[in-house]
Amino acid sequence: MWVFIATEVLLFGGLILAYFVYRHAFPQGFAEGSRHTEIVIGTANTAVLLTSSFLVAWAVEIFSPATTRIVTWLLVGAACLGLVFIALKGIEYSREYDEHLVPGIDFQFAGPLANGVQLFFIFYFIATAIHALHMLIGICLLVTLATICRRAPTTRHHTALHSAALYWHFVDVVWIFLFALIYLPGRSS
Repeated sequence: MWVFIATEVLLFGGLILAYFVYRHAFPQGFAEGSRHTEIVIGTANTAVLLTSSFLVAWAVEIFSPATTRIVTWLLVGAACLGLVFIALKGIEYSREYDEHLVPGIDFQFAGPLANGVQLFFIFYFIATAIHALHMLIGICLLVTLATICRRAPTTRHHTALHSAALYWHFVDVVWIFLFALIYLPGRSS
């Protein structure tokens, strides 16, 4: 799992490096693009993911044959929070589509900052879509482990749960970086 996470760090690290290169080239455009994101939804999604990480960590910590039912519900709860995240992201995408902020489909932004704003939204949609895909994979892992743990859990299942928890926490940490890069620039002015 650690090797897999290392490859994922390279993927998201490359995206974040590209973000910084283009943000340096178009600072006003990126700040303006950031002001057009849904900060309330982004903040709610951050709270949702941090809560889901807590549930997964709790499930790993209390895992035993005696706590099968609680572990199952903790994993189901975390998976449901993951679905809440995806639903909120869908609402956010819908609003951005309505505002004509989707590059390549219907991007309309007038003014001298249009190129920078468009680059910002290219990064935004690529990074958040890849993150959402990772979320869906994590949700499937959590539901699968909840189903397995509902029966007679073994040490092998605890190892699998620990690996899935590492993945889930990694995806949450990536979101914290994305939240800081996407939603916060340009808000203080």
